Amino acid sequence: METKIPIETDRLLLRPFAPSDLEALHDILSREDVSRFLYWGPQSEEEVQARLTKMMSFRSIEAPGETLRLAVLLKANGRVIGDVMLHWNDDQHRQGNVGFILHPSHQGKGYATEATRPLLRVAFEDLGLHRVTGHLDPRNAASARVLEKLGMRREAHFVENEFVKDEWQSELVYAILDREWAEANPAKSRKRSAARR
Repeated sequence: METKIPIETDRLLLRPFAPSDLEALHDILSREDVSRFLYWGPQSEEEVQARLTKMMSFRSIEAPGETLRLAVLLKANGRVIGDVMLHWNDDQHRQGNVGFILHPSHQGKGYATEATRPLLRVAFEDLGLHRVTGHLDPRNAASARVLEKLGMRREAHFVENEFVKDEWQSELVYAILDREWAEANPAKSRKRSAARR
């Protein structure tokens, strides 16, 4: 089933990135408090421009190996406040993973959960994936709470499994299965199943 983009939620609009998003994206990715738990540090405008160019190509997801990356905008004012990502890992095992980045000024308001939930719907209901994961630094308690609100369970804690930013860092893995998604969203899943017939 083809995913309809843009995606609207109660308070947000998720759409492909555009060249005009450079300033807002730089405002997010240049911050130390945003990059603290990521693989890279604060980004310069040139680095953000290169990243934006790449992100603009992730406009749809139709086959294994592809990534959907969408800007998260507040419907109230059209401001870009972050981005969400869904990657389709492979076909044989029907696996994917999600990620999100949000400007600190807009954290703690449920926006990350609201923006990521539609990507889980895409993963399970449009793509037919079996399992979706989320990976994070164990020190990132706020992101762990988002994944838990999405119905994902903590499956693994890898201790000092990566050498990042000149130090050994650990990793948490959260996951949710297609049947768990369907159980948590029965009305929506039934409606989509009926529409496919």
